[in-house]
Amino acid sequence: MVRSAAMGKLDSFFGGDKIDLAALAKALDAMTESDRLDAAMALDRSQQAQLFDAARGFKKISIDDFVPSAKGTLSPVIHHGRNSLPLFTRFQKRFCRAPEDHAKRELWGYNEQTMKAFTGPGYFVAYDIDDGEVNIDYTRVPPKGAPGWPDVLPNSAKLSRFIYNGTQDRMRGVSAHVTIGRASRAGKDMDNWFVLVREG
Repeated sequence: MVRSAAMGKLDSFFGGDKIDLAALAKALDAMTESDRLDAAMALDRSQQAQLFDAARGFKKISIDDFVPSAKGTLSPVIHHGRNSLPLFTRFQKRFCRAPEDHAKRELWGYNEQTMKAFTGPGYFVAYDIDDGEVNIDYTRVPPKGAPGWPDVLPNSAKLSRFIYNGTQDRMRGVSAHVTIGRASRAGKDMDNWFVLVREG
Protein backbone atom coordinates (compact mmCIF):
# COMPACT_ATOMS: atom_id res chain seq x y z
CA MET A 1 0.00 0.00 0.00
CA VAL A 2 1.29 3.46 -0.88
CA ARG A 3 1.42 5.54 2.29
CA SER A 4 0.00 9.05 2.18
CA ALA A 5 2.33 11.80 3.36
CA ALA A 6 -0.22 12.43 6.14
CA MET A 7 0.17 8.94 7.64
CA GLY A 8 2.30 9.24 10.74
CA LYS A 9 2.05 13.02 10.57
CA LEU A 10 0.51 13.13 14.06
CA ASP A 11 3.47 11.37 15.70
CA SER A 12 5.21 14.67 16.42
CA PHE A 13 2.37 15.73 18.75
CA PHE A 14 2.97 12.73 21.02
CA GLY A 15 5.95 13.21 23.31
CA GLY A 16 6.55 11.13 26.42
CA ASP A 17 3.46 11.20 28.60
CA LYS A 18 2.08 14.42 27.13
CA ILE A 19 0.19 15.38 23.96
CA ASP A 20 0.10 18.84 22.42
CA LEU A 21 -3.63 18.39 21.95
CA ALA A 22 -4.43 21.94 20.85
CA ALA A 23 -1.80 21.78 18.10
CA LEU A 24 -2.91 18.28 17.09
CA ALA A 25 -6.52 19.42 16.75
CA LYS A 26 -5.47 22.44 14.71
CA ALA A 27 -3.44 20.24 12.39
CA LEU A 28 -6.35 17.84 11.88
CA ASP A 29 -8.72 20.70 11.09
CA ALA A 30 -6.29 22.09 8.50
CA MET A 31 -5.94 18.78 6.61
CA THR A 32 -7.91 17.70 3.59
CA GLU A 33 -10.51 15.05 4.31
CA SER A 34 -8.34 12.35 2.76
CA ASP A 35 -5.21 13.34 4.69
CA ARG A 36 -7.18 13.65 7.95
CA LEU A 37 -8.47 10.11 7.51
CA ASP A 38 -5.01 8.73 6.72
CA ALA A 39 -3.44 10.50 9.70
CA ALA A 40 -6.08 9.41 12.21
CA MET A 41 -6.17 5.82 10.94
CA ALA A 42 -2.39 5.60 11.50
CA LEU A 43 -2.73 6.13 15.28
CA ASP A 44 -1.60 2.98 17.08
CA ARG A 45 -2.95 1.42 20.27
CA SER A 46 -0.77 3.37 22.70
CA GLN A 47 -1.47 6.66 20.93
CA GLN A 48 -5.21 6.02 21.00
CA ALA A 49 -5.11 5.24 24.73
CA GLN A 50 -3.02 8.34 25.43
CA LEU A 51 -5.27 10.50 23.27
CA PHE A 52 -8.41 9.31 25.06
CA ASP A 53 -7.00 10.26 28.46
CA ALA A 54 -5.73 13.62 27.21
CA ALA A 55 -9.05 14.49 25.55
CA ARG A 56 -11.01 14.50 28.80
CA GLY A 57 -12.54 17.97 29.08
CA PHE A 58 -10.64 19.26 26.03
CA LYS A 59 -13.49 19.73 23.54
CA LYS A 60 -17.10 19.34 24.60
CA ILE A 61 -19.18 17.42 22.10
CA SER A 62 -22.78 16.35 21.59
CA ILE A 63 -24.62 14.13 19.17
CA ASP A 64 -24.64 17.11 16.78
CA ASP A 65 -20.92 16.45 16.24
CA PHE A 66 -21.78 12.98 14.96
CA VAL A 67 -24.79 13.99 12.86
CA PRO A 68 -24.91 17.75 12.16
CA SER A 69 -28.21 19.38 13.08
CA ALA A 70 -28.80 20.36 9.44
CA LYS A 71 -29.09 16.69 8.49
CA GLY A 72 -32.59 15.32 8.15
CA THR A 73 -33.85 12.48 10.28
CA LEU A 74 -32.85 8.95 9.24
CA SER A 75 -30.20 10.48 6.95
CA PRO A 76 -26.94 8.56 7.45
CA VAL A 77 -23.56 10.05 8.32
CA ILE A 78 -20.50 7.81 8.10
CA HIS A 79 -17.63 7.84 10.60
CA HIS A 80 -14.53 5.86 9.64
CA GLY A 81 -12.88 4.05 12.52
CA ARG A 82 -9.78 2.24 13.61
CA ASN A 83 -9.70 0.28 16.86
CA SER A 84 -6.82 -0.99 19.00
CA LEU A 85 -7.60 -4.69 18.55
CA PRO A 86 -5.02 -6.95 16.87
CA LEU A 87 -7.40 -7.99 14.04
CA PHE A 88 -10.23 -6.42 12.03
CA THR A 89 -9.12 -2.94 13.02
CA ARG A 90 -10.94 -0.95 10.34
CA PHE A 91 -14.69 -0.34 10.38
CA GLN A 92 -17.37 2.33 10.01
CA LYS A 93 -19.95 3.54 12.46
CA ARG A 94 -22.99 4.83 10.62
CA PHE A 95 -25.27 7.23 12.48
CA CYS A 96 -28.62 8.88 11.79
CA ARG A 97 -30.84 11.21 13.75
CA ALA A 98 -33.95 9.63 15.28
CA PRO A 99 -37.30 10.67 13.75
CA GLU A 100 -38.77 13.98 14.90
CA ASP A 101 -41.69 12.24 16.61
CA HIS A 102 -39.29 10.18 18.74
CA ALA A 103 -39.52 11.16 22.39
CA LYS A 104 -35.77 11.34 23.03
CA ARG A 105 -32.95 13.34 21.49
CA GLU A 106 -30.66 10.58 20.26
CA LEU A 107 -28.95 8.97 17.31
CA TRP A 108 -29.39 5.47 15.95
CA GLY A 109 -26.61 3.56 14.28
CA TYR A 110 -24.75 0.35 13.49
CA ASN A 111 -21.27 -0.95 12.64
CA GLU A 112 -20.32 -1.59 9.03
CA GLN A 113 -17.37 -3.99 8.77
CA THR A 114 -16.16 -7.02 6.85
CA MET A 115 -17.31 -9.59 9.43
CA LYS A 116 -20.83 -8.18 9.73
CA ALA A 117 -22.44 -11.36 8.35
CA PHE A 118 -21.07 -13.32 11.32
CA THR A 119 -21.05 -10.70 14.06
CA GLY A 120 -24.34 -9.01 13.20
CA PRO A 121 -24.67 -5.28 12.51
CA GLY A 122 -24.02 -4.17 16.08
CA TYR A 123 -26.85 -1.67 16.39
CA PHE A 124 -26.66 1.04 19.07
CA VAL A 125 -28.24 4.23 20.39
CA ALA A 126 -26.05 7.31 20.97
CA TYR A 127 -26.87 10.21 23.31
CA ASP A 128 -25.28 13.08 25.24
CA ILE A 129 -23.82 12.36 28.67
CA ASP A 130 -22.02 14.35 31.35
CA ASP A 131 -18.95 16.53 30.87
CA GLY A 132 -19.62 17.20 27.19
CA GLU A 133 -19.19 13.60 26.08
CA VAL A 134 -21.33 11.16 24.09
CA ASN A 135 -22.26 7.58 24.90
CA ILE A 136 -22.64 4.93 22.20
CA ASP A 137 -24.85 2.39 23.93
CA TYR A 138 -25.16 -1.20 22.70
CA THR A 139 -27.44 -2.11 25.59
CA ARG A 140 -30.13 -0.25 23.65
CA VAL A 141 -31.17 -1.11 20.09
CA PRO A 142 -33.21 1.26 17.90
CA PRO A 143 -36.59 0.14 16.54
CA LYS A 144 -35.34 0.57 12.98
CA GLY A 145 -32.45 1.84 10.92
CA ALA A 146 -32.11 4.29 8.06
CA PRO A 147 -33.30 3.21 4.59
CA GLY A 148 -30.93 0.62 3.14
CA TRP A 149 -29.42 -0.36 6.48
CA PRO A 150 -29.39 -4.05 7.53
CA ASP A 151 -32.21 -5.54 9.58
CA VAL A 152 -32.05 -4.63 13.25
CA LEU A 153 -30.93 -7.55 15.42
CA PRO A 154 -30.47 -7.72 19.17
CA ASN A 155 -26.84 -7.67 20.26
CA SER A 156 -27.36 -11.04 21.90
CA ALA A 157 -27.68 -12.62 18.42
CA LYS A 158 -24.91 -14.32 16.41
CA LEU A 159 -21.33 -13.55 17.50
CA SER A 160 -22.52 -10.12 18.49
CA ARG A 161 -23.03 -11.40 22.02
CA PHE A 162 -19.24 -11.64 22.39
CA ILE A 163 -18.51 -8.27 20.79
CA TYR A 164 -21.27 -5.70 21.26
CA ASN A 165 -23.61 -7.18 23.85
CA GLY A 166 -23.57 -5.20 27.10
CA THR A 167 -20.98 -2.69 25.89
CA GLN A 168 -20.92 1.09 25.83
CA ASP A 169 -18.43 3.47 24.22
CA ARG A 170 -17.56 6.80 25.84
CA MET A 171 -16.63 9.36 23.17
CA ARG A 172 -14.51 12.48 23.62
CA GLY A 173 -13.86 15.32 21.20
CA VAL A 174 -10.50 15.89 19.52
CA SER A 175 -11.20 18.17 16.54
CA ALA A 176 -14.09 19.21 14.31
CA HIS A 177 -14.26 15.79 12.62
CA VAL A 178 -12.33 13.48 14.94
CA THR A 179 -13.40 11.78 18.18
CA ILE A 180 -11.74 9.20 20.38
CA GLY A 181 -13.54 6.46 22.32
CA ARG A 182 -13.03 3.73 24.90
CA ALA A 183 -15.24 0.69 25.30
CA SER A 184 -16.65 -0.63 28.56
CA ARG A 185 -18.73 -3.65 29.49
CA ALA A 186 -20.97 -3.90 32.54
CA GLY A 187 -19.53 -0.64 33.80
CA LYS A 188 -15.89 -1.77 33.59
CA ASP A 189 -13.44 -0.11 31.18
CA MET A 190 -11.96 -2.42 28.57
CA ASP A 191 -8.49 -2.15 27.02
CA ASN A 192 -10.07 -1.22 23.71
CA TRP A 193 -9.85 2.28 22.24
CA PHE A 194 -10.81 3.57 18.81
CA VAL A 195 -10.64 6.75 16.76
CA LEU A 196 -13.49 7.98 14.51
CA VAL A 197 -13.33 10.42 11.60
CA ARG A 198 -16.59 11.93 10.32
CA GLU A 199 -17.04 12.28 6.58
CA GLY A 200 -17.76 15.71 5.17
